[in-house]
Amino acid sequence: MDKHNLTVLNEFILMGITDRPELQAPLFGLFLIIYMISVVGNLGIIILTKMDSRVQTPMYFFLRHLAITDLGYSTAVGPKMLVNFVVDETIISYYFCATQLAFFILFINGEIFILSVMSYDRYVAICNPLLYTVIMSQRTCWVLMAIVYLHSTFVSLLVTIKIFNLSFCGHNVIRHFYCDILPLLSLLCSDTHEIKLVIFILSVFDLISSLLIVLVSYILIIVSILRLNSAEGRHKAFSTCGSHLTVVVVFYGTLIFMYVQPKSSHSFDGDKVASIFYTLVVPMLNPLIYGLRNNDVKHALHRTLGQRVHTFCFSDHTMPWCV
Repeated sequence: MDKHNLTVLNEFILMGITDRPELQAPLFGLFLIIYMISVVGNLGIIILTKMDSRVQTPMYFFLRHLAITDLGYSTAVGPKMLVNFVVDETIISYYFCATQLAFFILFINGEIFILSVMSYDRYVAICNPLLYTVIMSQRTCWVLMAIVYLHSTFVSLLVTIKIFNLSFCGHNVIRHFYCDILPLLSLLCSDTHEIKLVIFILSVFDLISSLLIVLVSYILIIVSILRLNSAEGRHKAFSTCGSHLTVVVVFYGTLIFMYVQPKSSHSFDGDKVASIFYTLVVPMLNPLIYGLRNNDVKHALHRTLGQRVHTFCFSDHTMPWCV
């Protein structure tokens, strides 16, 4: 393509979720509530699993990092999306777009592998309970998280740098409510075969490898549970991974719907609906699922709130409800 036809872009225009004015205010209110619940829920999980000594186990160590990634990619997308509901021009700068894409890939990729690490943790806890503390030592947990974050950072920087080193054709309207890979690729006028191949290889490797770990872990878990003689023992064993299995089904189901669909049925409107679900709804659901289904989390919350009330009453014992 003629170089004179190329334009140096300084900003992009995000089309957003809808262009119907009557829907802007209701959607803003809805997504603000969802995002605030997500922030409060995930911050709550992070604080509880850090402060309460009774949940200082590998399972809750990984849960804390799951909450960090949930908070990370929802915050990479949510605030800018909310701002765009109340401004006239839904503009995002070139470098902010690149930054948003980089952090989104970093945290979404991190969540994929944290879920697979958590499934391995549940496998060890159920199938090798006597060796659990040895296999899942503190050092092992940190090494696993370091590998996850290093790999996710590598993927994020590689994809982001490759995309933004290519030439855009001057068309700066992104048919999405945030800077995602597919809408950005549609704006490129450079040869995209290499970057598409890189993204395809990385996506297939990450999705298949992480999903394989989850499937193998749960197959072994199910086999181990079925071998138990006691129905109560089977129920107790399965309940220890029920929350994680629910989160896995919701998260992977949405990703598969988003990225593993036939090209003929692919549409940007469908992508928006799926993206809303896994960028805002899933990060809200995860702490709710773990909070409602997990007794340890509920007890940790009660202990933490009880300590706060006791501390407040100790400092102001004149309040009538202090005992």
